[in-house]
Amino acid sequence: MADTAEGKRLLALGAEQGQVVAGLKKSGASKDDVMAGVTKLLDIKAEFKKKTGEDYPKPAGTNSKKDKKKKKQAEAAPAKAAPAAAGGGVSPEGQKILDEGKAQGEAVAALKKGGASKEEIMAAVTELLDIKAKYKNVTGDDFPKPAGTSSKKDKKKAKAAPAAAKPDARGAKAAAKAAATTAAPEGGSKSGMKKAKKEAEKAARKAAVAAKLASESAARKKAQGPDVSEGLYGHLPIIRSSQRTGKRYTTVIDIGAAMAGETISVRARVETVRAVSSTLGFMVLRQRTGTVQCVISTGAKVSKGMVKFCSGQDIPPESIVDVEALVVKPEEPTTCSQSDVELSIQKIFVVSCAEPRLPIQIADCARSEADIAKALAAGEKVVTVSTEMKLNHRFIDLRTRSNQAIFKVQSAVCMFFREYLLSQGFQEIHSPKLISAASEGNGAEVFKVGYFGEDAFLAQSPQLYKQMAINSDMDRVFEIAPVFRAEKSLTKRHMTEFVGLDMEMAFHEHYHEVLDVLEQLFVHIFKGLATTFAHEIEVINEQYPAEPFEFCEPSLRLEWHEAIAMLREAGETIDDFEDLSTPMEKRLGALVKAKYHTDFYILDKFPLCIRPFYTMPSPDNENYSNSYDLMMRGQEIMSGAQRIHDHKLLTERAELHQIPIDTIQAYIDSFKYGGYPHAGGGVGMERVVMLFLGLDDIRKTSMCPRDPKRISP
Repeated sequence: MADTAEGKRLLALGAEQGQVVAGLKKSGASKDDVMAGVTKLLDIKAEFKKKTGEDYPKPAGTNSKKDKKKKKQAEAAPAKAAPAAAGGGVSPEGQKILDEGKAQGEAVAALKKGGASKEEIMAAVTELLDIKAKYKNVTGDDFPKPAGTSSKKDKKKAKAAPAAAKPDARGAKAAAKAAATTAAPEGGSKSGMKKAKKEAEKAARKAAVAAKLASESAARKKAQGPDVSEGLYGHLPIIRSSQRTGKRYTTVIDIGAAMAGETISVRARVETVRAVSSTLGFMVLRQRTGTVQCVISTGAKVSKGMVKFCSGQDIPPESIVDVEALVVKPEEPTTCSQSDVELSIQKIFVVSCAEPRLPIQIADCARSEADIAKALAAGEKVVTVSTEMKLNHRFIDLRTRSNQAIFKVQSAVCMFFREYLLSQGFQEIHSPKLISAASEGNGAEVFKVGYFGEDAFLAQSPQLYKQMAINSDMDRVFEIAPVFRAEKSLTKRHMTEFVGLDMEMAFHEHYHEVLDVLEQLFVHIFKGLATTFAHEIEVINEQYPAEPFEFCEPSLRLEWHEAIAMLREAGETIDDFEDLSTPMEKRLGALVKAKYHTDFYILDKFPLCIRPFYTMPSPDNENYSNSYDLMMRGQEIMSGAQRIHDHKLLTERAELHQIPIDTIQAYIDSFKYGGYPHAGGGVGMERVVMLFLGLDDIRKTSMCPRDPKRISP
């Protein structure tokens, strides 16, 4: 009975499984997933009937479309409601077969609705046909059609009948021809008989195939026996934050040999799956920079079905899974980052299933130049992914271990920048990025935007606002914020938008007080990266090998005239006051590295003629200035200087540079009411990351880079 403990248990299981099926359908799950859920539900219903002798009840207040249609037809034509009873009733045995046929018919309908494979549907249909044949043998009657249903042929005849009954004058010939055609097969025409024969042969072939498939499926199920892993694997419904269980998950990178013998839970992406046999399979899970190998093999609680689920098409690469597994030590180290452990899967559920076809493959994106060259040299075919293709599918490309590591390093640069300056009494500010005039007194490299009927610009630099902060008695300030440059430059070290790390500070006697802070700031960053993020640097070097970044303490400082002398000694021709080109910068960097063994140095005392108008002239030589560049691996990362803080001298210098005073009047006015001596500079975060890691393209260090040809994704 349904009210027994067992009946109540099966009712509860059925209700729960019904919700799972509904969730799968609503979420657009694959046909296989839906069919797996439906099959489990039908098994529960069959078990309910077996235990209680009653049909599994429908949810209260629900009716299928088929039931509603039957009810409507029964009301319209009650005489046709029960054709099976026309012959004086059905025997108990016949009624039992009728019930079996009805249940099997519902199963066939469920398979079709769930999008099951042709083989599964044909197997179910074959079983239904066997039941119908059994019914005829027992009762001598054809198995009755469900009330109110008709075949396609019946519908076609019914549609043609009215036209044949009342043909109009113009359609009489057509109606007669249609009637003759309809009657032809019954009259035994050659064409009709031939067509009927073909259809019969086709049906026979289908029935034979279905019977064979059904027989094979039954044999497999019989050989396998009950699924001992039922409930230990499958697809989870969409997580909608309906509950919190307090379950603890272990991060892949934290799994180690010391955890051997422990059972842990992990949520990660599936990188690869590999079936060895029907009883053994392997899987690699990836989480950020960590990877770990999993093994699944048949056992007391692991069935062949579970092994097939883990190593077949049920879990495409890049799907997200929850795994409960025993940590074991492998016989030999694996090729994963967690090489000294292996996870023996006990439970596995798919949290989010990836589409089978990815626009780009993670393995292709993660391949190093050395690996590509080695494969080509061996005559192997190898897939390469261009930078543009990677950027077009950046959300996939960012999943590689090297990219995960690059952006951990990027985050760390900002963290150490902020950490050190806060420790030195600086405060963080946030300046506007929509401004009324070009940041540096000219409009050559700014983006113009509409602003309520007027023109506005995207800030090239927060310099004006940093200086305003100093003049507002915030004597040490910094900012981490976007910077916009409308430069039509397509080099590998320029972007139209980047993150600026800017600082400004008042000093007492000499701008070298600021240089001391900058020097110590970058040493702090370099030390922090080299120690705290050694693992990430190692991961990056696997795909992008580079010489370790060298620096010294105290940092090397060269004055301009010393740098020019080094270049000339090396055979370069350069004027005393000529600005350094990019190749010349790199040449100087190589000379410095060879002589001083450092990739970081400060170049001081630039010629005044090649610096902006607001740069303070040197008190020792009017041809030079109190300005400096910070260099990494032979490339400039920061241009800074002591700023002119006297409004009269500032006006004089602007006029010498032929800058219209009215365009910078607001800037000059900010110094009329007393200004502290101050200096500072700004550095591009992405360039610092690129040069520290020895990468060849700044776009590798920008999450979604912007250049003259790219503004998406």
